[in-house]
Amino acid sequence: MVKGAFAHVASMAQATPNAVAKAAELEAAGFRVLGVAREADDALRIIGLLALSDPPRPDAARCLAALKAMGVRVVMVTGDAPATAAAVASAVGLEGTVAPTGAITPTVRPEDFAVFAGVLPEDKYRLVKAFQRASYTVGMCGDGANDAPALRQAQLGIAVSTATDVAKSAAGLVLTEPGLDGIVGAVTEGRIAFQRILTYTLRSILHKVRQVTYLAVGLWITGHAILTPMLVVISMITGDFLAMSSTTDNVRPSKQPNTWKIGNLTLAGVLLGFVDLAFCICVLLIGKNVLHLDIDTLRTMTMVNLVFNGQAIYYVVRERRRIWSSMPSRIVLACSIVDVLLVPGLAISGVLMAPLSPAVIASLFVAAIAFAFVLDEVKVRIFRVLSMQ
Repeated sequence: MVKGAFAHVASMAQATPNAVAKAAELEAAGFRVLGVAREADDALRIIGLLALSDPPRPDAARCLAALKAMGVRVVMVTGDAPATAAAVASAVGLEGTVAPTGAITPTVRPEDFAVFAGVLPEDKYRLVKAFQRASYTVGMCGDGANDAPALRQAQLGIAVSTATDVAKSAAGLVLTEPGLDGIVGAVTEGRIAFQRILTYTLRSILHKVRQVTYLAVGLWITGHAILTPMLVVISMITGDFLAMSSTTDNVRPSKQPNTWKIGNLTLAGVLLGFVDLAFCICVLLIGKNVLHLDIDTLRTMTMVNLVFNGQAIYYVVRERRRIWSSMPSRIVLACSIVDVLLVPGLAISGVLMAPLSPAVIASLFVAAIAFAFVLDEVKVRIFRVLSMQ
């Protein structure tokens, strides 16, 4: 006796027209059809059909719609018959054509077909390799031991909660709850992490461009180092408040998949850094030539300006859109308040630095706010030209 997928059993055994028609009817209704055959009169004959129902989960259509809205292209890869696969794809809202036999070639792309049916375990591996060869980042979701090679090959192998131990060990991500909601959550969290890293990197580039150049220009303008070692230490410690709190910030994940554009990111950071450098030099010149501050007081003014300026930079680069597009987290706001009050408080009282009048500190604060909106306008224009999101 032989039992297996109807198409394979029918290729080895004699199938009546009635059996073929009934199998096609069941497959079109979404059933997985098995053929049962046994030897009779020295020939293998189909004696029955087994129809297995494995309907998609109620949340499947919603999850696929969410992934599509996020710019993730989803394809179905199954060992079921094409008619069965097409019925399931229609039920979950997966639109597109069903790949014909032999469509899994080294040049196939995910936009070519929405459904790959009747595939063997090795075909899944070959399909992942083909998509990667076409420069796609591939996530593979599976549950069986036969999915393990493809799960291992994909950039992100995803094993569902009911997967076999072999599939779970081969996957990079194991869902702990039934359904596919975990995939949507993983994509969202990945994009949030990307945006936080992007903010940190952009802020670091901007600071490096301004900081080194500003110290050199300040030495040339005043003839003295514009920051003492003590002020540098204070600047580094207080700056860490905001840097560490940024990991808790509210982040808007991008609507489309992200890719690292190192050249564009560096260029954006350098351009914004030079705008920031120009602002800091203007403040320094006003303190020296307009307010006629002595070098010690000028150093204090520089320190306070760098604190306010650092706040402005962070709130500009944390958003890809306008500075007011989202609210920071409470921890970020708390750390900002501490940073803004601590150093100016030391400057007013003259602790660890020469005293600076409250009027000058208030003017620096207002100037930093105005500069934040100017820098934000420059950022938006640069991001638009460089297609950064």
